[in-house]
Amino acid sequence: MKTLGFIGTGGMGSGMAANLIKAGHRLVIHDLRREQCSSLESQGAVFKESPRAVAESCDIVMSMLPYNEAVQAVGLGNGGLHQATGGAKLWIDFSSIDKKTIVDVANQLAQKGWTVLDGSAGGVEEAAAAGTLSLWISGSKELFDEHQPVFNAMGNKVIYVGDLGNAKLVKNAMAMFAAVQHLSLVEIAAWLKKGGLSEETFRTVLKNSQQNSVAIDRICEIVVNRQFKPRKSWMPKDVGFGLDMARQMEVPMPFVALAYQMFSIAQATGTDGYEATGIACNVYDLITGRKSELKS
Repeated sequence: MKTLGFIGTGGMGSGMAANLIKAGHRLVIHDLRREQCSSLESQGAVFKESPRAVAESCDIVMSMLPYNEAVQAVGLGNGGLHQATGGAKLWIDFSSIDKKTIVDVANQLAQKGWTVLDGSAGGVEEAAAAGTLSLWISGSKELFDEHQPVFNAMGNKVIYVGDLGNAKLVKNAMAMFAAVQHLSLVEIAAWLKKGGLSEETFRTVLKNSQQNSVAIDRICEIVVNRQFKPRKSWMPKDVGFGLDMARQMEVPMPFVALAYQMFSIAQATGTDGYEATGIACNVYDLITGRKSELKS
C-alpha cells in the first residue's frame, strides 16, 4: 500500500482520510488546527508540521480545503508543496474552490515537477465518514485510472469529467442546481400550504409522480418534519463561484442568481446556520410571514 498524505482534516476531510486508513494505507496528515487531527492520529496517522513535510513523507498528497486562499497556500505558500525536496509529485485536491485557482496553482507547480488532479466531492460529512461520497475527478485520465483504489476507498460513485478544472465546475454546477431545486420545492410547498394542502400530502404526490427522486424525497422529508440540522452551509459559496464563472463566460443564469439572493437573505437575517433545506424553509417562513417552526 502507498503512503498517502492528507491536508485539511475538517468535517469532510477527516472522514475521507479515515477511510483511507481503513483501506490499509499509511497516512500522514496536516491541518492548521492540530486538534482536528487527534482522531486520525489515534487511528495511526502521523501528523506533519507543514504541507511540505507531508509531501516529503508520502507518495501522493490529497487535500480537502475550504477556500481558494487555502489551496494557494498549501501549494505555493511558505512551507508549501512547491518547496518539497523529495517524495510526492502528485497532488489530488478535493477542495470546494473555483476552476481558475486550481488551474493557476497547477500550472505553477508544474514548473516544480508536480502533477495535479482536480477532484470534487458530492455529499455531506456523514457520507464522507461512510465512504459513500460521489467523487468527480478531472485531469490526466491515465492517473485517474491508475488510482481507482484510492478513490474507491472514499466514494462509491467515481466519475472522470475531463480536463483539469472541470471537477470544480461540476461541484459548482451541482451546488447551483441544488440551490434552485431546494428553493423552488420549498416555494411550491409554501404556496400549497397556503391553499390548504399539507407538506405531507405534497410529498406523497411527488413520490407518486415522474418528478420523484431520492434527492427530492430527502428534501420533502425534511420539509415535513422540519428537523433542520445545524451546520455551516457551503452552498452559497459554491453557487457564488459558479456565478462568477458565468459572468466571465457571459452566460446568463437568472434562476441561479435569484437563488443566490435568497441565500443572501438568510445570511443577512442570521437564519443561515442550517443545512440547505433548513435555510430555504427559513427564508420562505420570513417572506410568507409564517411563524418559524425550526427544530434542531
